[in-house]
This record gives sequence, structure tokens and C-alpha cells, in this order.
Amino acid sequence: MKVGVIADVHGNLAALDAVLSDMPAVDHLVCAGDVVGYNPWHAECIAAIRGRTDELTDENTLSEAASATLPDDGVPTVMGNHDRAVAFDQAYGFNEMAQVGVSQARETCTDEQLEWLGDLPEQRLVCDGRLKIVHGHPDDPDRYTYPEEYGPEMLDGEDVLVMGHTHVPGHEPFDEGLVMNPGSVGQPRDGDPRAAYAVVDFETREIEGHRVEYDIDRVIDAVREADLPLRLGTRLRRGQ
Repeated sequence: MKVGVIADVHGNLAALDAVLSDMPAVDHLVCAGDVVGYNPWHAECIAAIRGRTDELTDENTLSEAASATLPDDGVPTVMGNHDRAVAFDQAYGFNEMAQVGVSQARETCTDEQLEWLGDLPEQRLVCDGRLKIVHGHPDDPDRYTYPEEYGPEMLDGEDVLVMGHTHVPGHEPFDEGLVMNPGSVGQPRDGDPRAAYAVVDFETREIEGHRVEYDIDRVIDAVREADLPLRLGTRLRRGQ
């Protein structure tokens, strides 16, 4: 069984399209949260993750290859801190650019999409309990947990623990199971501007990280058109 893993899409439809188009055949696809925030395609990314590609416009749509990767019943997803902030209008503690992204997401998402964000769980068990999805840490959804902090005590019977939040890819095998972060689809922060995702092979207990180039200029143009801070787009060129 192979599982495609994505996280931290952050409203970047261009990067999401590139990731889904590049992804090899998998049996399941999961998302470790933060579908929205920062970049301007919040509603479109929600529609894609929910499997509602018919809600996308001709201007902002997914390629045929990307659409074929998405399950019809949507991608199992957990609530990230930006998802929560958008759903419940709780952006306190966010920096200025993050606050602007939350405000724009609340303006552009439908009530149904906001309700979907608000109903996302903080944890999910999928694949018959073999894979657990959280956003930050299994004990704290807002905790940044970097690869050097991974440990077997984070596992609780599952074969694979998937986290997001840091936007930094990494994985570590332990006797108890695998701990991993696929990196960020829409806003990498490890100095590599390419969109990130991973594929987990349960049979071989291997995690394969992938990086994909995408049209960052398209994001910058969309950021400018949405009257968002231009740095939201330009910093993507530096993988920040």
C-alpha cells in the first residue's frame, strides 16, 4: 500500500496542481492541514481537497493529471492553525502577512467552506489505523516539531505518524514506526522553492520525498491582483 502525503497547501493552487500532477499512483492521499492561508487561492484549494473540482473556474482550475489524482470523496485532512484561524476568525498571535491571508480567506471562502474548515479534526487515523495525521504534534496541534526532535515516544501504535506545520520535510524510522513531515506544498521554508510532498510505502517501510517546480510568477501575479503584500509571493522564490 502506498500513500501520498501533502501538508501546508496555504492557498497555493499553482503548487498544488504541480504536486498532484507529479505524484505517482498511490492507494490513498492524505493532508496534514493548513489548506488555506497566505496565498490567494483559499477557496479553490478547499474545493480541490474536498474533491469538488467542478467548483473551480476555467481561470483557476487543476490540470487533468492533478484532478485524476484526487479521490472523489475528498482528501482526509486535519485542521491546521491557519484553517482554524480562518474558520473561527481567530488570527491573534499571527504576524501581519498571516493576518492578511486569514482576512482574505474569510472574504473569499463560502460559508460552506468555512464550515468545512471548522469541522476538521485535530487528529485522524486512516488506513485501518496504520497512519495517524496531525498538524503540529500529537500532543499539541500548534507545536512546531522539527526533524531533529522526532522520537519514538510520539508514536501510539500507528505505523506512520504524519505531521505538518513546520514546512520542513523530514522523516525518521524507529522500531515503533515512522515519523514524518512531507514538507509544504504551498510555502516551503527549507530554502528550496520547489513544492514538497512525500509517498509512504507500507510494505517496504520507506518514505520517498519529492520536490516539484511550479510557476511562482503566477502566484506573484495573483498576490498582486488580490492586493496582498507582494512579499507573500516573492519570498516563495527563496523557499521561505
